[in-house]
Amino acid sequence: MSHALIDSPIGSIALHWRGEVLTGVEIDPAISGQPAPDAGSVMNRQEEEAAGPPPSWITRPLSDYFERAAFTFDLPLELEGTPFQQRVWAVLRAIPAGRTRTYGEVAEELGSAARAVGQACRANPCPIVVPCHRVVGRRGLGGFAGDTSGRRIAVKRWLLDHEGAPHAG
Repeated sequence: MSHALIDSPIGSIALHWRGEVLTGVEIDPAISGQPAPDAGSVMNRQEEEAAGPPPSWITRPLSDYFERAAFTFDLPLELEGTPFQQRVWAVLRAIPAGRTRTYGEVAEELGSAARAVGQACRANPCPIVVPCHRVVGRRGLGGFAGDTSGRRIAVKRWLLDHEGAPHAG
């Protein structure tokens, strides 16, 4: 599996791919144990030697998204997860930019529970591309990437604001 770090408006993002398939997007890789890129560079030197620059078929759609939020991702994905997680992630990919749904609404569509939807969102291996940030709580933002406060919630808020999506919090 290849990997690289890129800079983005929300900070460093780690990309993981195998061949021509995206397998992971990591927000705040330094928090999750991955090395952060050197200041002023797009990629950490060690990462560049290990994987080379990330392919344009990944970076171009991400750049397009950060330039215009209405962009729709159509990347080949390989998402490892349970059958239930796969169903949740399919629903997430159908939520258009600028819109949100609550955990309860997604759960009702799937005949499940809001907490189970939240756990599937937390397990999402490709945030942003599989837009788990578009799922919010009934009375607030809910969580993002396993956190309910701090930097990752600020990222969720930024993504929703970038898309012009209504949200509380």
